[in-house]
Amino acid sequence: MAATTLAATTWSPTSSSGVDELLFRNDTVSLCLLVNRRHRTLRIIDFRAGPTPSKRNLVLATARREGVEKIFTLVERDEVPTWTRLGFVREGSIPGFYKRSDAWILGAVVSQMASRVRDEGDGEEDAEGAEDREGSPAVILAERTITRARRLLRESEARPLPAVKLAHASGLDLRRAVAAAQRAGRALTGFEPFGRDAVRTGYVLSARGGFSLHAAWEMQSCFGNSFLELLTSPRSEAERLATTAAIGALCDRLVAERAVSTFTFAPADDVELSAALLANGFRRSAVLARHLVVGRARKDAILWAKKLVAPEA
Repeated sequence: MAATTLAATTWSPTSSSGVDELLFRNDTVSLCLLVNRRHRTLRIIDFRAGPTPSKRNLVLATARREGVEKIFTLVERDEVPTWTRLGFVREGSIPGFYKRSDAWILGAVVSQMASRVRDEGDGEEDAEGAEDREGSPAVILAERTITRARRLLRESEARPLPAVKLAHASGLDLRRAVAAAQRAGRALTGFEPFGRDAVRTGYVLSARGGFSLHAAWEMQSCFGNSFLELLTSPRSEAERLATTAAIGALCDRLVAERAVSTFTFAPADDVELSAALLANGFRRSAVLARHLVVGRARKDAILWAKKLVAPEA
């Protein structure tokens, strides 16, 4: 019997997006892989359900070839067992991602999964061994960070928030701000695409004292969700209070844009940013192992989420 060939094409949205889209299709596999070059992550979009080891092996081979360190996928609840059987860890969820239902995040560190596959062969993983790991180092770090962030909030609850001004930022403005933040080793993001065919809007927020924060969101209007990104973290109490006010202004604007929910990533050891998000009603909904690169350091991440309004009928 002739070997089945696997067609692959590559599409990069723009030369400066930092994300490449890899498409793989044959009789058994239909995948879109979004490779984030900055964070060295790969998001899997699966168009054909089923826990086939060949799917996992293809993703692993692609990740190694592309220099990726973390792979993850977003699925609805009924698809969670499929991915845990393939060795992915249930890291949490994004509330309201699909408007009236949550998206579950399942991920794996490439080196760890590759080692398990070598040890256990090409069969399906033990589903119990691949479930969420509440005692993992990433989760323990996140819990400690949140505890410290809550303490910060209690200590500064009497401090008023400064007034912030919000203005649109062009793509050029964002790129310049990213370059400056990268040189300083402070960039949390390069405002790369998270999904496919989403609309991205950029802002710059300012306050007295020289505070300036660039931010952007990516929206999927069909679901009402929004992915919110802040370029840098606060470094002091004054910056934290201004960042808290800035996040509030961004959430108000998202509501005006008819977003139902929003979510964002933050380093799992970032106490100041965690406090600013907690002050705006965000909740920890996932902890993602080795998911971000900040400066030259690879970090675990907390996924913070907030329901903005009830979905319309």
